Amino acid sequence: MSKRRNVNKMMQQVQKMQQEMQQVQEDLKKETVTASAGGGAVKATVTGGLEVVSVEIDPGVVDPEDIEMLQDMVVAAVNEALNSAQEMASKKLGGITGGLGDLGLGLPGL
Repeated sequence: MSKRRNVNKMMQQVQKMQQEMQQVQEDLKKETVTASAGGGAVKATVTGGLEVVSVEIDPGVVDPEDIEMLQDMVVAAVNEALNSAQEMASKKLGGITGGLGDLGLGLPGL
């Protein structure tokens, strides 16, 4: 096979991979993960596109004397949900890229 054919074939494969990645990224925006902190007192839901869509707080943990603890639980729940969303994205995109994330392409989830 000539070098030109090899390059053309490689470019076709790259274009196909880009299309698949775009589709997966769009699909990820529709998927959500939920994480909790404080034994489930605070729950955060994040999309695969790393957008926080909800934060739920059990009214029983709202103590006006200790707002700092509530704030810490919210931060912990949101961070855990973001980590879970990134892991989900990495798994879904990793199957397409075959480990190309190490090339510094700046792709979400890689």
